[in-house]
Amino acid sequence: MATSITSIGVDTLTAGSQASSALVFEPFDLPPSNQRQLGAPHPAGTTIPLALRPSHSGVENIDLDNVIAAVKGLQSQDKILTQQLALHGTLLFRGLPIHNADDFSRFAHAFGFKPHEIIGIVVDRPVLAPNIAPANTAPKEVLIHSHNESPQVPHAPEYIFLYGHKAPTKGGETPMSSSLELFRRVQEELPEFIAELTEKGLLSQITYRKEAQYPGGSTLKEAFGKNIVDGDDLATRRSKIEAQIARYGRGIHTTWEWLDNDEGIVVTHRLPVIRTQPGTQLPTLFTSLAIFYTRKNVTEQLYGDGTPIPEKYLKRLVEITEEIRVLHRWEQGDVLVYDNIIAQHGRQPWEGEQTDRVVMASLFDGDEVPGAYGNADWAQVVQAFEG
Repeated sequence: MATSITSIGVDTLTAGSQASSALVFEPFDLPPSNQRQLGAPHPAGTTIPLALRPSHSGVENIDLDNVIAAVKGLQSQDKILTQQLALHGTLLFRGLPIHNADDFSRFAHAFGFKPHEIIGIVVDRPVLAPNIAPANTAPKEVLIHSHNESPQVPHAPEYIFLYGHKAPTKGGETPMSSSLELFRRVQEELPEFIAELTEKGLLSQITYRKEAQYPGGSTLKEAFGKNIVDGDDLATRRSKIEAQIARYGRGIHTTWEWLDNDEGIVVTHRLPVIRTQPGTQLPTLFTSLAIFYTRKNVTEQLYGDGTPIPEKYLKRLVEITEEIRVLHRWEQGDVLVYDNIIAQHGRQPWEGEQTDRVVMASLFDGDEVPGAYGNADWAQVVQAFEG
């Protein structure tokens, strides 16, 4: 198993086949509160995020077409931006001519990733543009701890794009941290916890109901009912929902139980918390346990054998996560791109009005899903099949 990540030198990112006057991205430093050097197993000097901005050298007026051409050019060269994501975990793009959901959609799609279909969504995400939706719309007072996207279901995106359309005056920062570094720290301090997670995995039990269970939450129909039409009887509705759940392709490791009086369904997954990064095979702690420890909601997570996870482990997991994170202070137009396999994100509360912070999200699949850590048959996740 590999034990390190190969560093990719970054001075200026440019598509080599383009003329010297083509747009390039140049790295720049952020204040220490917004950027830090990652710990092991990342190479020394690796920062999170890698901050990039378009260079005006040789380009009189930068427009979105210039930016998209630059992104596509870099991705045509051994997927340079994808490689940078695998190294840094998060990229920040600042100073881009992105002003709305459609601009953001064009930029995100330029990377060449496949749009991710969320199966079993637990939050409400109305479509704003192709593959663009609001980020979490929970009330501004709600703290959303650092987490990987969709660890409570078998089918998670590999890449997350966040666009800051409107930034609050105070608060509302987005955390970023490394899941690779988190695993290393937890392994050093709590080896018995890592051993338990390796042996047992996790039971993720999610309750979906006919009505949303909390502000910003989804309904059962939004989660699994995309093929339901008016006039379907109870048996047909349930059959269509069960067919969507079966798309996870997890066999005995995903089960469900209908609630009485057609009120909803409880879906249970046995999942790996520890997964591995494609290429390096380094273990990554792919989890949202910090959220479920600090904010109980519709998801219960236990060890894979059904026993509770000791509170002392969860408490220290939250503390370590906060020790290794940085908080991104949004500027209007910023775009953050996360490699969801190895980087965590979240949301800080903010002052003012709910509408003072507007962040949009776009989710994509990669060429590979995380690998298994261990030999158990439940330890490997797959992308859901089409349906």
